[in-house]
Amino acid sequence: MSDVRVLLVDDQPLLRRSLAMIIDNEPDLAVVGEAGNGADGVACARATRPDVVLMDVRMPRVDGLEATRRICADPALAGTRVVVLSMFELDEYVYAALRAGASGFLLKDVRPADLIDAIRRTHRGESLFAPAILTRLVSHFVAAPRPERKPAALRRLTEREVDVLTLIGGGLSNDEIAAALVISVKTVKTHITHLLAKLSARDRAQLVIVAFDAGLVRPRS
Repeated sequence: MSDVRVLLVDDQPLLRRSLAMIIDNEPDLAVVGEAGNGADGVACARATRPDVVLMDVRMPRVDGLEATRRICADPALAGTRVVVLSMFELDEYVYAALRAGASGFLLKDVRPADLIDAIRRTHRGESLFAPAILTRLVSHFVAAPRPERKPAALRRLTEREVDVLTLIGGGLSNDEIAAALVISVKTVKTHITHLLAKLSARDRAQLVIVAFDAGLVRPRS
């Protein structure tokens, strides 16, 4: 009953089998379904109600970005989180995945141990970004116009909540945020809970988007 239920959506059967073997080897994880395209992935998600979906991008019929959008927009799947797993590092894929509601984006060359950790962290409500992708993504969004800024929403935040939101946008973990602000991890989690409520965000990944759109994130050197 404590298993994290995982759905695999990828058009390569061999990759799906390899991922399933890695995941099912963990005592707390279980693959509950597989699909070879986005349309079947959405149908399988509705049938199995997984905790985490590993979603490919380029697939026939319905691609992974549209499938992610449909899953994240379905009220019946409110407890399901999507991690996009792609072999392409294209920034537009990352941005589109986040806008669609994905909780993270990893490359297919991720190490098995890191993939397992990513599934567990996603289930806990964290968002995941490959470090190389995050660095380029931050630089791209700082340089690009952001017509969707939400200053009214930010005015509802405390100064410390803005600090936490900024660090979330920079890709820091809860432990790293706690160290940077010299507060406890428990306090960080409390601030994140308040941010989710005040900004009507689904999860941590959407907080990253808000940080980008509000201009809180600065490019790394």
